[in-house]
Amino acid sequence: MTASSPATPAEDNDINLEEFETKYRSGTLLNRIVFAISIFLAVAHIYINTIGTLPELWVSAFHFAGFGTLCALLIPAHPKWRDSKLAIIMDGVIVAALIAMVLYIVFFEDALYARGVTFNTGDWIVSSVAVLLALELIRRTSGWFIPFLIVVALTYVVLWGSWLGGAFAFPGLSVETLLYRSFFSTDGMFGSISRISWSFVFMFILFGAFLVKSGAGDFIIALSRSLASKMIGGPGFVAVLGSGLMGSVSGSSVANTVSTGVITIPLMRKAGFPARFAAGIEAAASTGGQLMPPVMGAGAFIMASYTQVSYVTIISVAAIPALLYFLSVGFFVRVEAKRSKVIATEDDSVPVSQVFKEGWHHIIPLGVLVALLIQGFTPTYAAGLSIIAVIVSSWLSKGHRMGPLAILDAMVQGAKNMSTTAVLLIGIGLVVNVISTTGVGNTFSLLITDWAGGSLFFTIILVAIASLVLGMGLPVTASYIVLGTLSAPAIFNLIAESQLIEMMASGNLPEAASAVFMLVDPAAIGALAQGMSSADAAAMLAQVPADFKGMLMDQALGAQSVAMILVTAHMIIFWLSQDSNVTPPVCLTAFAAAAIAKTPPMRTGMMAWKLAKGLYIVPLLMAYTPLIGGDAETLLRLTIFAIFGMYALVAAMEGYLENKLNILSRVAMLIASGLMLWPGLDLWIQAIGLAMFLAQFMIGNRSYKSELSQA
Repeated sequence: MTASSPATPAEDNDINLEEFETKYRSGTLLNRIVFAISIFLAVAHIYINTIGTLPELWVSAFHFAGFGTLCALLIPAHPKWRDSKLAIIMDGVIVAALIAMVLYIVFFEDALYARGVTFNTGDWIVSSVAVLLALELIRRTSGWFIPFLIVVALTYVVLWGSWLGGAFAFPGLSVETLLYRSFFSTDGMFGSISRISWSFVFMFILFGAFLVKSGAGDFIIALSRSLASKMIGGPGFVAVLGSGLMGSVSGSSVANTVSTGVITIPLMRKAGFPARFAAGIEAAASTGGQLMPPVMGAGAFIMASYTQVSYVTIISVAAIPALLYFLSVGFFVRVEAKRSKVIATEDDSVPVSQVFKEGWHHIIPLGVLVALLIQGFTPTYAAGLSIIAVIVSSWLSKGHRMGPLAILDAMVQGAKNMSTTAVLLIGIGLVVNVISTTGVGNTFSLLITDWAGGSLFFTIILVAIASLVLGMGLPVTASYIVLGTLSAPAIFNLIAESQLIEMMASGNLPEAASAVFMLVDPAAIGALAQGMSSADAAAMLAQVPADFKGMLMDQALGAQSVAMILVTAHMIIFWLSQDSNVTPPVCLTAFAAAAIAKTPPMRTGMMAWKLAKGLYIVPLLMAYTPLIGGDAETLLRLTIFAIFGMYALVAAMEGYLENKLNILSRVAMLIASGLMLWPGLDLWIQAIGLAMFLAQFMIGNRSYKSELSQA
């Protein structure tokens, strides 16, 4: 149903009774069971996240058992076994074991501590079975790679870590200790990652399900078409706008591609864009949806937990980088539109004023969400009230009024959407526990720094390669969690140290921070006051003991700047973890777009990888400039030059701006891009790059208009 279609009384709830009966009540017994469990889980999680006060360990166990049950019922152990008696028995055993696991924690946890945390037979059985259940459920939802990774991590702690030499040698823990930390403590399966899953992630996935059910998805597509359809290359911009807005809500780039791509890809092909380009644009834009505030998939919540920086701060500093990414994709659209002679097209889109008149109420829930977050309410509470706002605002619609049936349907869809994510995050908690227990994270960070020779640029390159390799088997969120735990300290230290070196070289180090260097060389105080070369400053900083570097950073840079540097490190990793969506050989988002466009998957993946170059450029800007946490004047300058710099880079890559570029013009655009994007250059140098670009743009535009007039 479109935003402009009239409603009948039977359609006011957006799902009539007959459809509801067919979908749930009159369906198979399995469908009715899944329906009941989904409603129960949705209501229970809303209660837990708003007024409930249950112990976190109990809630995490319940969260795993509930969504694990859904996974067991929805996804068979093997596709060929779906209707076999063996599969039914296996699923029944898994469900029974999940229920028993929750009951055991509730009734026997205290007995474990009364025994001095010494395992009895029941503890051994339940904790071992819980880990095996996590492995099996993740195998069903995500394949073999993640269970294999978990097994490797767990056996490293108790077995083969003691066989290694060098930096990764680990003396080992007993199996009992490992199972305790994995199951009963708040560090493993039911640790911080699980807490993020049952609070932030679930509430926002449920919020997204309600938004979609209320018709917000139709409104977003209609608004995007109205805004962009009359532009040069309009259908391409519809994909960029629509996928960006939908991706922020859906939290899944693949789901975003499938839901919006069925509309945008045919539109682009009809307008004259090559099929492979259309699929690549949709994949690149859908991937960027997880970078777009306010939801950003699950990454923003995990980042807030890791950095201890508020969620509101995370989404506020993420806005400009996300804008730069979508503009970079849009530049490819305009260039290809000019080259393929895709001009403004007439379609069936309605005027913007009419779209807003019929769908303005869809903005209310997002406004409520942002307002509550700014006022200091927790994200879960804000999401809960925003769900109510979705329901109430839908009553202002003529075609998507949410009644009891639609509300129940949204709850079911939200719970189903959450099931695979929940078991995945809980399983990844086992890997994170191993990393923190063994100190592998610190070791890995030190090794990355060593391999990169202390270079921030090569460190980011290594992290990008690692993210691509992990992304072949891990979903984006899981990849970010693992890489954030392993490599964020390395990037943080390098960025912070580069700023310290700059302050030392310029003689601007605060007096309190200078006092730390008295531990190294009392005579250094005078040199610090006068300034020194960057090489001397780096050599002096290298002599500061590691235990004092944290104090030095706080005193020299300030707590706020240190926090922003930590956010920058995590944001870089979060961005790089998205590249597996569009980078062959495993790029599910590009493959989904290729299926819609009927183009070769691998070639489509290569196209999407090219069009998503912002995934690599923007993180470099984050690393070398104050793009995150800078003052307003600095951010304005950075943003302006970054926009034109990326446009110039796109022109150099494509050999086309407003008209075809010869070799000299492409080189000029590459130089102009470098002048605008290279960090630390003077304003007048950047202005030269901007002038070069604008001159080429105007010359090309005049030539393009001349060609059109002659045609």
